[in-house]
Amino acid sequence: MGELDALRSDLVAEQGVLDAIVAGLADEEWALPTPSPGWNVADQIGHLAYFDGTAATAITDPEAFTAGVQALYAAAGGAGLDAFTLDAFRALPPERQLEAWRFNRRVLAEAAAVLTDGARVTWYGPPMGAKSFLTARLMEVWAHGADIVDAVGATRQATDRLRHIAQLGYITRGWSYEVRGQVAPEGEIRLVLTSPSGQTWTWGPDDTAETIQGSAEDFCLVVTQRRHLDETLLEVGELGRHWLLRAQAFAGGPSDVPAPRKS
Repeated sequence: MGELDALRSDLVAEQGVLDAIVAGLADEEWALPTPSPGWNVADQIGHLAYFDGTAATAITDPEAFTAGVQALYAAAGGAGLDAFTLDAFRALPPERQLEAWRFNRRVLAEAAAVLTDGARVTWYGPPMGAKSFLTARLMEVWAHGADIVDAVGATRQATDRLRHIAQLGYITRGWSYEVRGQVAPEGEIRLVLTSPSGQTWTWGPDDTAETIQGSAEDFCLVVTQRRHLDETLLEVGELGRHWLLRAQAFAGGPSDVPAPRKS
């Protein structure tokens, strides 16, 4: 299986894992607050549903997508982004909310099936290659799923699908500084992670003095801003700590890493 096919398959699998968690929730549990300020469980699914839908449009109808982006940005100066992307979803009962997300991700899967390795997809920032585009969608469902898991007290088994997210986290080190108007300190960092299946994954040069080492799940939780570095068992040096206190593997404006949770 090629890398693009693996991404398509892994995205659908990750969505299915989260679906199984939320499908078993009582209606009142959809209203539980999550670690994302102001968002409950339903809002997390609504966010995924909205952007899975726009992702499908970005692939199949770039002009319509661009028009939608303009409307979204206009909303930022009016009712607000959450109102624009979530209000219609919030008006639905939980059963219909789940149906809406299932519909949009099915449409996305159908659209993604036509992507080829060299394809570029128009998105909210610069156009993205097909692999990066699908990796970003997988990262989104996994990260927002982490918030839901925390909110409802569920368990979710880590899998080697995290490799896609770990790689995205590593290559966005420079972006984590750029989005804050900062310049990354000089020096290379080697990343050595233990996968959920026990494999060793590595990125970066062998001869660097700086290494980040630990579990892939811990690293992915940090770069998606679902855990503070100090809540993990990651081993870091000075450069690594400087980065992971700013790490941001997703697009958009600068986002603050979460404070360590009280034990």
